[in-house]
Amino acid sequence: MGFMILNAFTAKKFADGVVWLDETKFNSHVFRLDDAIFAKPQTFMNRVGDAVSKLATFYKIKHEDILVVHDDVDLKLGDFKFKKGSASAGHHGVEDIVSKLGDNNFWRLRIGVGRPEDARFDVEDYVLEQLSEGELSAIKELFDSKLFETLNNVVNT
Repeated sequence: MGFMILNAFTAKKFADGVVWLDETKFNSHVFRLDDAIFAKPQTFMNRVGDAVSKLATFYKIKHEDILVVHDDVDLKLGDFKFKKGSASAGHHGVEDIVSKLGDNNFWRLRIGVGRPEDARFDVEDYVLEQLSEGELSAIKELFDSKLFETLNNVVNT
C-alpha cells in the first residue's frame, strides 16, 4: 500500500522527471528532489527499519521529519489517519522502524485496507493479496479526493 500511494503521489506531483535510483547502501529505491527524499525500501517489510535508519543517518533527517506510509487492517478500506508518535499497533514494519530509530517520533500515514472477512485468514497473507478492482477504485478515489492534498501539504512544509 505504501508503494502504491508513493508511486501515485510522485507521478501526480512530479509528472516529469521521477527517476527512482537503486540505492543499495540504503536498501531502497530513492527519488530526491530539493529537500525531499522519497524511498521505497527493498527489504522485507518486517526489516524496513534498516532502510529508514540508514537514510535518516546518512541524510541527517530528524525523526520528526520522517513520514512512513503503510497499510492498516484496523482501518476500514478507504479511511486513513495521519499522526505522529503513535504506537505500532502490531504492524511489524513500524515496530522495526521504532526499534532501529530508537523512538516513535515520526509521522505515520496509515491507509485502511480492512480486515479479512474470514477471521481464520492470516492477516500477513491478507495484506499481500492483490487488491480487487473495487478496492483499487476505493483507494484511487481516496487518493484523488483527500489523500493527495494531505501528502502535498506534508511535502511542502
